[in-house]
Amino acid sequence: MEQSIDHNALEAALKRCGSTWGAAQTHGLLSGRLAIGGADSGFAWLAQVLEGTAESDAGRGECEAMLSSLFETTYRQLSERMSEFEPLLPGEEDTTAKRATALAHWCEGFLHGLVSARHGDALRERLAAEPLADIIKDMLQITRAEVDDDSDEAADEEAYAEIVEYLRVAAQLTYEELADLRHAAEDAEIAGGNDVLH
Repeated sequence: MEQSIDHNALEAALKRCGSTWGAAQTHGLLSGRLAIGGADSGFAWLAQVLEGTAESDAGRGECEAMLSSLFETTYRQLSERMSEFEPLLPGEEDTTAKRATALAHWCEGFLHGLVSARHGDALRERLAAEPLADIIKDMLQITRAEVDDDSDEAADEEAYAEIVEYLRVAAQLTYEELADLRHAAEDAEIAGGNDVLH
């Protein structure tokens, strides 16, 4: 059963189990991996986030449960084109600076999810063409963004909300733009499995 995962709760759980990944970066990575590989990307994503953690650690089980729930929710939202998809970020109770840093980390994770997957020629060409090339370029800029201490708080909040909305739409668009490549890969795997059977 799906449960809503809180950014700060997952962040704390990841630290307790010894993961080097933060919550926002983890969700960005997941969103990028899902766009490339769909449901089959879950195992590799989980292994990557928990790499180096001890399986015997009590905190790892807690992490796995939260990450599994996050995977199910995110995959459902993207695959069913649900408008409720949101990047996993700190809430309004956190400072603008902390939320801006989390935005950058989410984009880092998303880009890593796109480039760390196996790339055939078709995928490379798709990522280098519009609209995905523009999305990648924009996210690279967001990873370098900083909050000016002297800036207007209301203006910062407005800019933050606009970027969150952009990332929400960009993740959904990336997932949809790569749908045919995911399906082609799935068909190839099925055909390869049939060859082995026969």
